Amino acid sequence: MTHTVDQIRQALSDGLLSFPITDLTPEGRFDVDSYSDRIEWFVDQGVSSIFVAGGTGEFFSLSMDEYAQICKAAVDVVAGRIPVIASAGKSIPDAQAYCRMAEEAGVDGILLMPPYLTECPADGVIKYAEAVINSTSLQVVYYNRANGVLDAESVKSLASACPNLIGLKDGVGNIAALNDTIKTVGDRLVYIGGVPTAEIFAEAYLSIGVNTYSSAVFNFMPEMTMAFYKALRQGDQAAVTRIIQDFFIPFCRLRDRKKGYAVSLIKAGADLIGRPAGDVRAPLTMPTEAEKAELSELIKASR
Repeated sequence: MTHTVDQIRQALSDGLLSFPITDLTPEGRFDVDSYSDRIEWFVDQGVSSIFVAGGTGEFFSLSMDEYAQICKAAVDVVAGRIPVIASAGKSIPDAQAYCRMAEEAGVDGILLMPPYLTECPADGVIKYAEAVINSTSLQVVYYNRANGVLDAESVKSLASACPNLIGLKDGVGNIAALNDTIKTVGDRLVYIGGVPTAEIFAEAYLSIGVNTYSSAVFNFMPEMTMAFYKALRQGDQAAVTRIIQDFFIPFCRLRDRKKGYAVSLIKAGADLIGRPAGDVRAPLTMPTEAEKAELSELIKASR
């Protein structure tokens, strides 16, 4: 950990965040050299914090050895310029092991994923989160989504029990519920927008005080996504509307054609701009050639 808690909070509170895809060779092995180049490119493009081995980075499909390599590569390349956040999740022992590897690599924080279970009660989720968060000295952002969704009082309880819990990432898009949590918990936590293709929710997020979000599209259109973020924060409604209409609405329609395309299309986009990272791993599948052609035209038009 190379940043203070205040520095991490600031980076997560103001600026565009992003999750790099994970580079794989044609044989499906982790490509550390290509990944390192990608991380440097991300930093050069101006993200305020970088989330490695996240959902867009196929955390769910990585081995623990690959995870350790990813954390080390990211920390080495970033070299303290911005905070590096890594993911943890699955079972409690697994999540605690991910946290230990992240600490050893020198990352600044953890994004805690939902537990690996089809259904679970809120009190069980809180116990799961407490067991993981309190096992690490790293600062933690809780990812509120899937089978790990907590209401306002549950988040407040978790924040009280875990001093190193510094943020809540919303993966649901229920603005009313998120507003309830923000008003209930207050500035004890940093709040991050985190639904797939978060730009489509960005205006609603900003209206309740959520200034930052994670952009997956940044992986292949960093200039456009950064321009959108700046226009949003500066109140340039005309630019915000134009970019949403011209790119994000048609992109989301393409994304929604098949489960998992929120990740698969990002890898396809990276390939289309000349920064390939290999295919996604099963159970995800890559877009068809026709869909890639649609994405290519959308990229060209938006550029």
